[in-house]
Amino acid sequence: MVRLGKKIKSELSALILSSTVPALSRISNQGLLRLTYIAEKILMHSDPIIKSALRELRNYFRQNHPSVELAKRILRDLNPRCKRALIRNFFINAIFKEVSQSKKFQDIAGFEPPWFLVLSPTMRCNLNCLGCSTRNYTKDDDLPIEVIDRLLNEAKQMGIHFIVTQGGEMFVYREMMQVYKKHKDIYFQVYTNGTLIDKDMAKTLVRLGNVAPMISLEGFRESTDRRRGKGVFDKVMQAMDNLRQAGCFFGASVTQTKDNSDEITSDEFFKMLVDKGCYVVWFFQFLPIGKDPDIGIMATPLQRQQLWRKIAQIRERLPIFVGDFWNDGPFVGGCIAAGRRYVHINNKGDIEPCAFIHFAVDNIKNKSLKEALNSDFFRYLRNIQPFGDNLLTPCMIIDNPKVLREAIARSGARPTHQGAEVILEDPIRKYLDEYSRQMKEITEPIWRSFKKTDINVPPNLA
Repeated sequence: MVRLGKKIKSELSALILSSTVPALSRISNQGLLRLTYIAEKILMHSDPIIKSALRELRNYFRQNHPSVELAKRILRDLNPRCKRALIRNFFINAIFKEVSQSKKFQDIAGFEPPWFLVLSPTMRCNLNCLGCSTRNYTKDDDLPIEVIDRLLNEAKQMGIHFIVTQGGEMFVYREMMQVYKKHKDIYFQVYTNGTLIDKDMAKTLVRLGNVAPMISLEGFRESTDRRRGKGVFDKVMQAMDNLRQAGCFFGASVTQTKDNSDEITSDEFFKMLVDKGCYVVWFFQFLPIGKDPDIGIMATPLQRQQLWRKIAQIRERLPIFVGDFWNDGPFVGGCIAAGRRYVHINNKGDIEPCAFIHFAVDNIKNKSLKEALNSDFFRYLRNIQPFGDNLLTPCMIIDNPKVLREAIARSGARPTHQGAEVILEDPIRKYLDEYSRQMKEITEPIWRSFKKTDINVPPNLA
């Protein structure tokens, strides 16, 4: 009875939060603090990382940190539909309800489900970017809508309500708009080149409410157009204007290379993203994957540290959420692949440990998501995560390449496209061994100097 009472109280708190937050367009700093206490009660049984992050956010609000202005921007500028979806689908469904659903699944299945999925339903694209092979794909290569629908239903049964979709170019696959509409209890983060987001598309996304575009940039105009084609940068800027004017939640996606490192770590670049209205920016590393990979444009270990240090500064100065899928290993306890926190499913249905590891043993067309997550391949990787004590080197591709080779050898995982196996062979193999050695050499002294916390968050070294 006591448990039931707590559950009802938590559900009621979630309902109150969901119904009131979208209306708070002029919320005060004290109001933001009160919201964190409500959220903490809702999330009392949640992941320790989430609860610790919430307490850290409260401290930021008390210190008038830039996150205060970010929260106010969200509450002030988002269309009410987008605000409701962000609160209900992401904060309540994906974080709050996930706890009980995930626990129920774990009790039955014997393992914890991932927090989110990355899905690549299509590899088609309207651009012809340098070094990309999407022009080789047709509509026949798309993952069928009925398979996607079944997969999303399976995910929700596990408690997964946060889905990332990427391609290719997601807005080429028009049928996905109906998927977003049908699964209105899921929050979708969609990676896109942005060129198809005109004013009408921006309005459509606002009507949906549960779709947040993340638009790719290589830097400023010259760098972006060099890679993606003349005029693309201007189209991206217009897409951001369209989304901001419509009141849609959106952000940017940036891949660090040897050539653009100085540009994307400049104050001017981050200021541009804030001025255009981005709420979030995600950083990735260029990896030597795919057919004929080019190790010559990988960011160096020192450049990766350059990005890490810059992000630490920006987090203290600008009202934008910044995430780094490699350098933020300490925040999430190392590698999150193979179902520990997420898993990737490509356009053919192959179930890969992450979006950058193109090897699989199962396919969603003939296996359930539950069965695939419990494969020997994935269980082996989860059992040895993290792959070392230094969480500044979390990745099994570029920081711990021997781990990936061993996992593939043990499981017999097959390459999911022609050329994927090149990453296991010389000269890429030798290059990654040397890269990982240098990365550990650079970061070990820094890691040893960290003042450890309950979630291993590094101090601000700005």
